[in-house]
Amino acid sequence: MRASVITAPGEATLRSVERPEPARGQVLLQLEGSGVCASSIPLWEGRTWFDYPQPPGAPGHEGWGRVAAVGEDVTQLKVGDRVAALTYRAHAEYDIADANAVVPLPASLGDAAVPGEPLGCAYNIFRRSGIEAGQTVAIVGIGFLGALLTRLASHAGARVIAITRRRFALEIAREFGASETIAMDDHWRILEEVKRLTDGRWCERVIEAVGLQWPLDLAGELTAERGRLIIAGYHQDGPRQVNMQMWNWRGIDVVNAHERDPRVYVEGIRGAVELMSAGVLDPSPLYTHRFPLDELGRALELTRERPDGFLKAVVST
Repeated sequence: MRASVITAPGEATLRSVERPEPARGQVLLQLEGSGVCASSIPLWEGRTWFDYPQPPGAPGHEGWGRVAAVGEDVTQLKVGDRVAALTYRAHAEYDIADANAVVPLPASLGDAAVPGEPLGCAYNIFRRSGIEAGQTVAIVGIGFLGALLTRLASHAGARVIAITRRRFALEIAREFGASETIAMDDHWRILEEVKRLTDGRWCERVIEAVGLQWPLDLAGELTAERGRLIIAGYHQDGPRQVNMQMWNWRGIDVVNAHERDPRVYVEGIRGAVELMSAGVLDPSPLYTHRFPLDELGRALELTRERPDGFLKAVVST
């Protein structure tokens, strides 16, 4: 089979490698494609704790496709089923998944791209946010994740204030249900605008979806007394400082919404697929860049650079 191999920082090569075989309780997936995740950027950039070359297909974990073979004791899936799955070497033509990490896709989704892991991540973050109808929710950072959360929060009946530095993303936020949009350019101007929009009450829920210090600072200041601050950004470049005095004074709840239990991830994928099938969630406009498997390096570089108009790259096999 063909698989992309990250051979060194900033280098990806397409290679022919042996196709894996499913063990007991596993399935072999013939992948249609995989999403490219921002969490892969440190590997692509060459942080010191990574080894090279990486295993074929790594670190792809957003794959979807069809079941090509089943291992022993797998009864709930059959060859030909179209599925999304939580796997770890999905930048390839085939990958192995535990059967309990596979979510069947309904026929209503046709041939839609379904990168299950990030869709499930959005669903789980929304679930842990405790968003209710009538609340005001600020979402700081409108990329792929922020846009999905905007849709989920607005569908729940919340008033969404979307804040993002990229001008084109403001329009995306409006299309996905934001009531108000604010350019993320000046800290104090943003505070004054949100204060005005909420009559000084601030926001019952604030989701930080950037992963940098300033957006985290801003998100904390936007959170109302006894509100909830949800950390959805992937903070991967060192320690953070927080204004604990303000957090304590306002009595806010802080939720780190990243999951580590694969079972919870799969539950989130299942929930997101149900919403897609029901017509509530349509992520297709957010797949702004598509590449063949031999251009994984370009997809990763664009994910790192995030040029104007970029939200999410997917790689097709």
